[in-house]
Amino acid sequence: MASGCITTCRVSSFCFSSVADSPAVIRSFNLKFPHNEKQGKHGRYRASLIMNPESFEVGRLIGSYGFMNVTSYSDIQSGSDIDSSSQLRDVGGLKFQDVREGSVQIRLYEGRVAQGPRRGTPIIFKVYPGKQIGSLEADMMASNELKSHAFLQSCSQSFCQNIQILLGGFETKTGEQWLAFRNDGKYSAADYAKASSEKISRNRALGEQNFWNPFENESNIKRKRSFIIKILQGVLSGLAYMHDNERLHQSLGPSSVVLNTMVDKEAAYLVPRLRDLAFSVDIRFSSLEENSPGLSEGLWRRARSSGAFSPMEKRAFGIADDIYGAGLLFAYLAFIPFCEAGIVDSLSLQATINDTYSACVLIRYCLADDGFLEAVKFLDLGDGAGWELLQVMLNPDYRNRPIAEAVLTHRFLTNVL
Repeated sequence: MASGCITTCRVSSFCFSSVADSPAVIRSFNLKFPHNEKQGKHGRYRASLIMNPESFEVGRLIGSYGFMNVTSYSDIQSGSDIDSSSQLRDVGGLKFQDVREGSVQIRLYEGRVAQGPRRGTPIIFKVYPGKQIGSLEADMMASNELKSHAFLQSCSQSFCQNIQILLGGFETKTGEQWLAFRNDGKYSAADYAKASSEKISRNRALGEQNFWNPFENESNIKRKRSFIIKILQGVLSGLAYMHDNERLHQSLGPSSVVLNTMVDKEAAYLVPRLRDLAFSVDIRFSSLEENSPGLSEGLWRRARSSGAFSPMEKRAFGIADDIYGAGLLFAYLAFIPFCEAGIVDSLSLQATINDTYSACVLIRYCLADDGFLEAVKFLDLGDGAGWELLQVMLNPDYRNRPIAEAVLTHRFLTNVL
């Protein structure tokens, strides 16, 4: 898994410029797919990927990503000094991992399609440094992300609205890889959680005068619960689609979920979408039998350490590994948006989960702190349905974790509200 955090860059002006005006642009990606991968209801997205840089216009810089390359999971030992470890960085995800800090830094730009039938379509550019000015790893990540999206967009099943749409891409003379995604939102689940917790802190600072109407406060809580469940439903729907089409996400975290709104009242219009498929893994049996090294090397090392050796066992481990990541995202969204800023963060939450993976122990831990009251109430819905779902998704034994379709039909996501 890998996770990224966006650092917002404020730019006052917005001026489009044609990518073709830059002398750096020399060629597009060279993609080759089997003919049978061009079929499907939304295969038009793959078949019509825009690979000509002259078809795009670039707008303002809106942010950047930093990546960590994961080699294995590691539990935080009780009593360890987390702050003294320079190897563990919170980059928007939840997992504690054995990582090596990579040099891959990607930039995000607004833009639009300038030519063709999609002219005027707003897009978000994701720019990788590439092997010439960055590293071979960055080039592999960009290529893998493009191919993963192209493959998923060419599958024969019905279109899944919970995965970001790739419109095209190209490479520049300096080796930068530009991927163009349809602009379906600039916010992430991490942005939502942060904004929600900061709002709670501001309201608490105002004192009781801000809560003169207890019914309004209760309505706000209910809307927040609905919004978060809608995020989780979208995430699991996107993950189920990927798994059904033999792809792992492997980079699931709060920053890898795009939202088209962060307003709780607009939950009915919310469409969460999965992004960041740079570490996506092909789990078709033909690919699993090849055992080729690359971005998935760490995943298969963890699989072997868990006793998964055959292609079927490795496939099951990979799917369960994504479910574990979704469970961590669930925990993040169940706590951070309901707590004041600074009460809990991804680092301390992960440490707690690693030390108290039993739901009963975790409940006792949370009940001891009034700051977790609303989070506890949220997970208590449906006679403790939230705790039940959280525990099965984070089961230490990958063989006992549910598949994405089973999580989607769990009563916490279908009936508690």
